[in-house]
Amino acid sequence: MNMNKVKWLNYEFEVARQWANWADIGGVYVFAGVNAQNQWVALYIGQADSFRNRIPQHEQWNPAAQLGATHVHALVVSQGATRDWIERQMVQTYQPPLNVQHK
Repeated sequence: MNMNKVKWLNYEFEVARQWANWADIGGVYVFAGVNAQNQWVALYIGQADSFRNRIPQHEQWNPAAQLGATHVHALVVSQGATRDWIERQMVQTYQPPLNVQHK
């Protein structure tokens, strides 16, 4: 498994730790962990105007970590409407347990 990049739908996400030095850029992110089959599992999917302002103190990180999240997968997407669309598609496809909207 490539720990630096991972594909969700057709998008290539960077793999990082929650405490990483996040850039002040917008995008879509996935709180993810690895299952018994050594595959990434999406526990929460979101989007933000700024990774730096959103991810470090995210209210869903602790619940995601309790479900097995170890990493954050991040995709830089500058346009808000595009972030909304990608987030909605991913939540509908992967049905993360901590996402209650978009289902």
